[in-house]
Amino acid sequence: MTERKIYTLKRLKKTLAVCKKRGERIVFTNGCFDILHLGHIKYLEKAASYGDKLVVAVNSDASVRKIKGRGRPVFPAKERAYIVAGLKFVDYVIVFSELTPLRLIKSLKPDILAKGADWPKAEIVGREFVESRGGEVVCIKFIKGYSTSSILNKIRK
Repeated sequence: MTERKIYTLKRLKKTLAVCKKRGERIVFTNGCFDILHLGHIKYLEKAASYGDKLVVAVNSDASVRKIKGRGRPVFPAKERAYIVAGLKFVDYVIVFSELTPLRLIKSLKPDILAKGADWPKAEIVGREFVESRGGEVVCIKFIKGYSTSSILNKIRK
């Protein structure tokens, strides 16, 4: 069942078109989700609450390395996608290889774009596109003390 939540772009576009015809609101978010922790769970659960279907775009291994540096990701994209897809409030997962999800956002046309509150709203990739279509951008507060980097530092010590 979990594997069925992991989509190609072509299949996801078709599926979301059906959802939109039914009047469902699509929420989009993205991230590395390298070591899934409580902060991720709370974040994704909150993102899902803003609409009817939650799409989570997971960075490819190459894009994680470019963003996070050497030694990352800890787990390959296929495993990270599967783990995220296993969450009951996540409806669709897609892996993307670009440094930003802008191409996906433009292709999928979500109604709501969710990002962590550590990003200034003006700097959220895809904000202008989503808002220009009448969509909404939401910033979700992080739970302090939870990050993959802090977990990795704790393990190294």
